[in-house]
Amino acid sequence: MTTAEATTRPTVGTRPTVRTKARRPWTPGQIVLTLIGLAVSVVFVGPIAAALFTSLKSETEAAQIPPHWLPKVWTGQAWKALFETGNITNWFVNSLVVSVCVTSVVVLVSALAGYGFARTEFRGKAVLMGVVMAGLMISPAVLGVPLFTTVQQMGMVDTYWGMILPQCAPAAMVYILYKFFQGIPHELEEAAFIDGAGRWRVFFTIVLPLSRPSLAAVGIFTFISSWNNFLWPYMVTNNPDLMTMPNGIATVMNSYGIQWAQLMAGGLMAGLPLIIVFVFFQRQIVAGVAHTGLAGQ
Repeated sequence: MTTAEATTRPTVGTRPTVRTKARRPWTPGQIVLTLIGLAVSVVFVGPIAAALFTSLKSETEAAQIPPHWLPKVWTGQAWKALFETGNITNWFVNSLVVSVCVTSVVVLVSALAGYGFARTEFRGKAVLMGVVMAGLMISPAVLGVPLFTTVQQMGMVDTYWGMILPQCAPAAMVYILYKFFQGIPHELEEAAFIDGAGRWRVFFTIVLPLSRPSLAAVGIFTFISSWNNFLWPYMVTNNPDLMTMPNGIATVMNSYGIQWAQLMAGGLMAGLPLIIVFVFFQRQIVAGVAHTGLAGQ
């Protein structure tokens, strides 16, 4: 072996040196932003932590004034009582059925209506678009009485349909998808029309796949809104077996007052699906906001 080969070949048993970049010290701006982020996180996580600790107290300890953070005696009595006497399983299933059905109908109707307004021309289009925009300015609480009268005349009180159908008039969601469809290049659809595709095929094979971020955002926002809806299910439902989670949790009280530990346990149960939705679909939420009019576009 020559001297040149011996100098270029690495010695057996030695490890190659890896140069690591020295971590740069934090700038004052980064420190300030980190502290602000921690403070905001504490503000949002604090109520959830307080609800969790309260649910693990006894009812006597939970009602003490002034309250204290950590339980003196850790117990799951409130959770056990909630499942035994609160019928929370039925409430959870009812909320899930109503929210999933409302979300499915709203996504379908909003996509069809938004595409129709964005890509087709017909008589009365401006008037109908004005009606949709007017729906954005009317509070749902104002429509409670006429909607209840209509549902009662149709015989849908104390039914799933009575809770689902009145929530399927999504003016805001139609407008969001309408603005998104306007931004899709016309050339894509024109090329499909030249190849012989019809309007429905273009909609389902080209427009909808391109609209996944906005459709996901519309679906997530609708699910959250329907899950948290208290007023309408309360108005249209008298049957305890058809109560949703917000209505059922409101009944966690007796003649002696509110059962705070059970109320906190029920609130955590009601918020658990929303937390799961946010954790697993936060990218879709951000992407949907970035691709729709919610981002100020």
